[in-house]
Amino acid sequence: MEQEFHKPCIGIIGGGPAGCFCAYQLQNVCDVTVFEMTSPLKTLLVTGGGRCNLAHAEYDFKELAKFYPRGEKFLYSVLSKFSTADTLEFFRAIGVETYTQQDNRIFPASNSAADVREKFLAALNVTFKKEKALRVNPFEGGLEIATDSGSYKFESIVVAVGGHAGYNIAKYLGHNIIDPSPALVGLKTDKVFTSGVVLKNVKTKIGKTVLQDDILFTHNGISGPLAFKISSLMAREKFPYTITLDLTGEIDLQERFNANPHKTLKNLVGELVPKSFAAEICPSGDIKCSQVSAKVREELMKNLRSLELKVLSTSGGGEVVTCGGVDLKEINPKTMESKLVPHLYFCGEVVDIDGFCGGFNLQNCWSTAFVAAENITHGLRRSTF
Repeated sequence: MEQEFHKPCIGIIGGGPAGCFCAYQLQNVCDVTVFEMTSPLKTLLVTGGGRCNLAHAEYDFKELAKFYPRGEKFLYSVLSKFSTADTLEFFRAIGVETYTQQDNRIFPASNSAADVREKFLAALNVTFKKEKALRVNPFEGGLEIATDSGSYKFESIVVAVGGHAGYNIAKYLGHNIIDPSPALVGLKTDKVFTSGVVLKNVKTKIGKTVLQDDILFTHNGISGPLAFKISSLMAREKFPYTITLDLTGEIDLQERFNANPHKTLKNLVGELVPKSFAAEICPSGDIKCSQVSAKVREELMKNLRSLELKVLSTSGGGEVVTCGGVDLKEINPKTMESKLVPHLYFCGEVVDIDGFCGGFNLQNCWSTAFVAAENITHGLRRSTF
């Protein structure tokens, strides 16, 4: 008579995008229990402004990895195993059709994060426990999750919860945590301009990296896509720091002055940037272009091509992801398994990986979760308890 083998028991801490995706990959070959204190996939609802930016249309894994200020090289192996194309195939399989914007951001055809969540949850066949996981304890033959209501033994455990809940579990097991700080967030600056003004295709340079995107001026600083990128690249920089913005690109101001001698300076500059903003950066806005001195021209050119702002702190807003988490040196990028604790895996926001706006942080969730599940599946063994 053939000997019976039961399905391996796998515990997943965290029912967000990474935890649920890992559960989906494992559910046909394992008994999966997901520990989630709130509603599963609740965090998916706010992504992409409620539309759910599922991924980014970059299909070369090395090019895709460049969009991650932390984790680029680590992700080579991860993204090569589960790519943007694989993400789209998964969502098609569960009934979510997608489309790609001109900026390469990929959204569901429904433009509804709630629709994505509903179809994702309908595809899951796992056990959810509304209990708070407090710590993980190794024992001979597996790992135990201690919660606020009891304890549960598993053959492998995946930590997929971000923030202090995930960090505390990792630290208890001896892992180093890279200090967390906010990224993809608005910034407070020393100079404040008219709130609500948007400038298109503004450039800045951070180290050797040139950034170009739209910027929004707020009541206390800057926000919008370019500010989020700056906050991401500078997430570990001490405040204050200085940035320089190129608002217009190459222009010949003197040629414009000569062609428009009777226009006021602020009206001429108002053709390059929004009029309310032009009035604020013109050193002598009411004079005629024919009267502009070399000193005024140089000051204006500096404001247009190298506007200097001192960044004082973050100011909230934006997507606000976390820079920091479990040290990547202690995780195997080919498996997402801990190098310190056998059969312990990490995926998603809990690890020290974060990307720009545009679907990159969700792609990190899908890809790291897949790699963890794949390795668990390959290493299935008969349960010893």
